[in-house]
Amino acid sequence: MFTAITHSQIYVLDQDEALAFYIGKLGLEVHSDVDFGAMRWLTVNVPGHPDRQIMLEAPGGPAMSEETARQVRELVTKGATGGSLIFSTDDCRKTYETLRSRGVEFTEEPTERPYGIDAALRDPFGNSIRFTQLKG
Repeated sequence: MFTAITHSQIYVLDQDEALAFYIGKLGLEVHSDVDFGAMRWLTVNVPGHPDRQIMLEAPGGPAMSEETARQVRELVTKGATGGSLIFSTDDCRKTYETLRSRGVEFTEEPTERPYGIDAALRDPFGNSIRFTQLKG
């Protein structure tokens, strides 16, 4: 049976803008950036953890028709595609301050929860991102 999840996917409207955010602001690293002609295979990962990649996919061919891609782009713009990422961190408040100093805008500051401390933000395309410091 399955042994791991290797890739997750979120929709982005502009892959270069996504790179600027995920690399420049969040501090992830590029794993793959391949031009297949009909599409660009673009994945990022947490530094030192290439076994779990996030695909930053622009809606379009070859997986969908132009009409469907247009509809998906409209949903992404509204923040309605349900794209969501949750990262772990050893120090939620320090990560929050680091990201805030890089110009990241938050939807929720670090908050105590029964499971630990977490904070929330959205990427430039409306995808929800949380990072959590779990109780240990």
